[in-house]
Amino acid sequence: MKKTDAPILKYSAKGRSVKIEDFLLRPPVEKGADKIAADVLAEIKKKGDRAVVKFARQFDRSPVTLATLRVTKAEITAAKKAVDADFKKAAKEAHKRITEFAIAGLREDWKMPAPQGGWLGEKFVALDRVGAYIPGGAAPLASTALMTLTLAEVAGVPERVACTPARADGTVNPYILFALDLAGATEIYKVGGIQAIGAMAYGTKTIGKVQKIVGPGGPYVTAAKRLVYGDVALDMVAGPSEIAVLADETANPAHVAADLLSQAEHGTGSEKALLVTTSEKLAKAVRAALDAQAATLTRKRSVSRVLARGCILVVVPNIGKGIELCNRFAPEHMEIIVKNAESVAAKINTAGAIFMGPWTPEAVGDFAAGPSHVLPTGGTAAFFSGLTVEDFRRRVSLIHFTKEDLKETVSVVEAFGRVETLDAHARSATIRLEK
Repeated sequence: MKKTDAPILKYSAKGRSVKIEDFLLRPPVEKGADKIAADVLAEIKKKGDRAVVKFARQFDRSPVTLATLRVTKAEITAAKKAVDADFKKAAKEAHKRITEFAIAGLREDWKMPAPQGGWLGEKFVALDRVGAYIPGGAAPLASTALMTLTLAEVAGVPERVACTPARADGTVNPYILFALDLAGATEIYKVGGIQAIGAMAYGTKTIGKVQKIVGPGGPYVTAAKRLVYGDVALDMVAGPSEIAVLADETANPAHVAADLLSQAEHGTGSEKALLVTTSEKLAKAVRAALDAQAATLTRKRSVSRVLARGCILVVVPNIGKGIELCNRFAPEHMEIIVKNAESVAAKINTAGAIFMGPWTPEAVGDFAAGPSHVLPTGGTAAFFSGLTVEDFRRRVSLIHFTKEDLKETVSVVEAFGRVETLDAHARSATIRLEK
């Protein structure tokens, strides 16, 4: 493997580097992906199952038919037998931690008194039917099954649908099936990509329409999700993976390089990896470690593409400038390997998830810690948050007034009704108080 092309750049108040600015301004959806996604979605909306099968064959390169689209109980049983004991143990441990975190995040219904004897509050109600997209092409993300549908089950969603592409022989990766079953999937379909998003968003005779779609995906899945927003609810823009590491001279360069590579290997070629450091010596050591470690990885080709066009190492004059740069990048994953990591983390305000200290590699968030690894990408962590159990519930406002509460607020209703020329609004309150 050739030496990495990842540049070492300087970031300071004197002037901004064009290369750094270009890196920061990555689009949440790749150019051209919207057009392809729109064409596929339009055909699925019009032709339903027939189009879903057509595109599954074309893009997933699987021999799926309408008869084999849904995963059977026999296939799930076979998958359980095929999965090794070590993975079963690991998956169950991850599932336990994800469940515990989700339960801790559940909000309780609440009430507060209104001034004149009534009350106000909120209740939280599970969605009826949700769909999770589980990538299975470039990398079979069994962990995503746990990081999505486990939360839906804890939230109390009764119908939990999963879509994941079949392989060339028409089967689904057994590790994905095992994880989906463990996470509580009630329906599993052998379809990936844009066609999976379309089927869940619009519904077909075989795959019933869902209320919300969650889960990460490549550029085309991300584009498709954006285009179906409104037909269904979405979690966020969760596309190709990205990581930023803020490090000082105390960081181990081998550890930092391993963390950057952990996201570069996903396989789309659109991943992003950013090192921000106060130490030029560390930056040089990390670049050398990237070369050495990348040469040993299974996914050399995928990694080399990211190192060539999606990885930069930036030297900043101080930690404050590093925090500024990281907040501007708004990464999906943010590692902080510096002295006083927790105090620095308090100043990072735009990140999907923050990993503090030398013993918290991003991979524990992907697989084991507890919070969902479905996180915003493409800079959208500036305004989106990661997936939580509450994303699978509706929040409903509750208002119960007494006659005295209405008397106290009727003048407010009348005033707004007058200004907004909505006299029926005002009358609906005043008519109740007429003698």
